[in-house]
Amino acid sequence: MTTLVNSITLEAFLQLPETKPASEYINGKITQKPMPQGEHSLLQVELCQAINQIAKPQKTALAFPELRCIFGGAAIVPDIAVFRWERIPREPSGRITNRFETYPDWAIEILSPDQTQAKVLRKLLHCSQNGTELGWLIFPEDASILTIFPNQRVEMLTATDPLPVLSNIDLSLTVEEVFSWLTL
Repeated sequence: MTTLVNSITLEAFLQLPETKPASEYINGKITQKPMPQGEHSLLQVELCQAINQIAKPQKTALAFPELRCIFGGAAIVPDIAVFRWERIPREPSGRITNRFETYPDWAIEILSPDQTQAKVLRKLLHCSQNGTELGWLIFPEDASILTIFPNQRVEMLTATDPLPVLSNIDLSLTVEEVFSWLTL
């Protein structure tokens, strides 16, 4: 993660051209996300598919990869942002909006080798402070997942520990199952 600019307003940040990989704005600073690598990309794809396979047909939730969410004075791009179906921003016609000016119900981050745990954890704590019900911080290096609940209660899960998901999603996963996706 690289810090690009200091002391800029959220409104000014939102006027800047998009970057690849995405840039985020939190606590008055712009930070560019690292370029995803193999493990990160595969975990992101598999998790989105697992969530959407269960939640989308039932219209209970939808998982979005790399979706900018603007809320609480920040503009963040979780690796996966999951929204309960009824909270997905829509136009009056019912069509999904391009701009999500709200927090995700479930934010998932996958730690990349060149990211600091503190920066990613701060982003998830910001989500938790602003309405997000559940956060996951996935640590590929040691096959563990830190979960963040309301009131910023955290729990580190490993091995056969079952993973918490949003209450209306009928998905059962263990930490081992998530990391098994990395073996081809």
